[in-house]
Amino acid sequence: MARFIFITGGVVSSLGKGLMAASLAALLQARGYRVRIRKFDPYLNVDPGTMSPYQHGEVYVTDDGAETDLDLGHYERFTGVPGRQSDNITTGRIYQTIITRERRGDYLGATVQVIPHVTDAIKAFATAQTDDLDFVLCEIGGTVGDIESLPFIESIRQLRNDLGRGQSISIHVTLVPFIAAAGELKTKPTQHSVRELAALGVQPDVLVCRAERPLPDSERAKIALFCNVPKAAVVPALDAPSIYAVPLQYHAEGLDQAVLDAFGISGAPQPNLGRWQEIVDRLENPEGEVTVGVVGKYVGLPDAYKSLNEALVHGGIANRVRVNIRWIDAELFERPESDIAASLEPMHAILVPGAFGERGAEGKIASVRFARERGVPYFGICFGMQMACIEGMRNLGGVADASSTEFGPTPEPVVGLITEWMSADGLQQRAEGGDLGGTMRLGAYTARLDGNSVVASIYGSEEISERHRHRYEVNTAYRERLEKNGLVFSGMSPDGMLPEIVERPDHPWFVGVQFHPELKSKPFDPHPLFKSFIEAAVRQSRLV
Repeated sequence: MARFIFITGGVVSSLGKGLMAASLAALLQARGYRVRIRKFDPYLNVDPGTMSPYQHGEVYVTDDGAETDLDLGHYERFTGVPGRQSDNITTGRIYQTIITRERRGDYLGATVQVIPHVTDAIKAFATAQTDDLDFVLCEIGGTVGDIESLPFIESIRQLRNDLGRGQSISIHVTLVPFIAAAGELKTKPTQHSVRELAALGVQPDVLVCRAERPLPDSERAKIALFCNVPKAAVVPALDAPSIYAVPLQYHAEGLDQAVLDAFGISGAPQPNLGRWQEIVDRLENPEGEVTVGVVGKYVGLPDAYKSLNEALVHGGIANRVRVNIRWIDAELFERPESDIAASLEPMHAILVPGAFGERGAEGKIASVRFARERGVPYFGICFGMQMACIEGMRNLGGVADASSTEFGPTPEPVVGLITEWMSADGLQQRAEGGDLGGTMRLGAYTARLDGNSVVASIYGSEEISERHRHRYEVNTAYRERLEKNGLVFSGMSPDGMLPEIVERPDHPWFVGVQFHPELKSKPFDPHPLFKSFIEAAVRQSRLV
């Protein structure tokens, strides 16, 4: 039977709980345990796919097509365990399920209430599909005391009783701020946060204390005394030079041992942390560095490209180089006075990521042209692939009006709305003007590669599976003209209907993909496209 670890937060940084959960899972996994992490999100959206990147960061997509919180990306990158629909639940989805049941008559006229109906639904989610696991980590989004998270806190209070003694523990992540004027760390916020959680019926077993200064032994003892936990269960969480150093740092502070002690587990095997030590060594001792320009539209919030940022870092780990990412607002290149060359010439490679809408599109097209004409390695992801095709038709194919129907009516729809495609569940259809939420091509799909292509040599295979999240596709009616001008369709869906990859074989490195390869990259298993892209950037750096 799986043991449950419930993770709550007081006043913490945005990465406090998610990164801690991922690191703890990695440490338990390194000891040989089977682990899965789940996220409870308190907002009322049915899924994060309807939320603006500026509000909630990127939407992380799983193989089974779930649009989830970006923390699931951390979970996958740190454990290598593929996420799934059942690993992320929102209040909106819980309420939608309950209301559907009530309308259907499942409650037989009973009054529907938060307790027991909402809490029972949350508990059922937490415990589903856990028979083959040793530990299930459940991260509760939000902050203790928020009205939105109260049903989740109540659910874990009930669940701890349902599971019985020794089958669950509670970890509380808090902030121990340093007050510069007083020159000291203050433990009162932690004490009050623990008191608030205890008042809701959940007594923490382990405290993870976020701090920017080392936590003195006396302060740990004080926190332990007033928060009713063993001193060894007060674990400092200091800032690390890299997120991939966090598992090693937590192990050095005794987090995984504190968790095992809280469960009463003795004689557990020591963790094998060799791969994390190798990753940190490559990050701290690079043999060179490259600069990659990412021309996007959400660059004001780096979390909007979280998986992309990490995949570029992974490419650097694979090539033992430091990757300096320069975030460039695509709209800057749409101004008459803009000097594209001055901005992009220092770059050793250029990447145009996924996006929605017309804003910034012309700046991205200009970036594609610069990379193509100057021989700079170019990587187009989703929207970036579509802009590469539009650029090719405009500047090499002689079609000045080439555009996307996403931007409005056009006589030359090089990119258009996808209305049907084949999936594992059969034919999928969407209607123009339908609801935006959940209408995209989502999740893992197979693609077939041309055996003589650049990408086939990069993957080392002629069949791949990658994750998608998009509503628009490159129009195959333009394929012949694009290929005539050097942009080869080297990857297609198995039925040959949907373009998956384009490339320019005569270019140093020019690849566009309709999917999101960054979602499957991991520090100990970098995605082959990012590994090859950074390798091309290294070659470019030696030319300039």
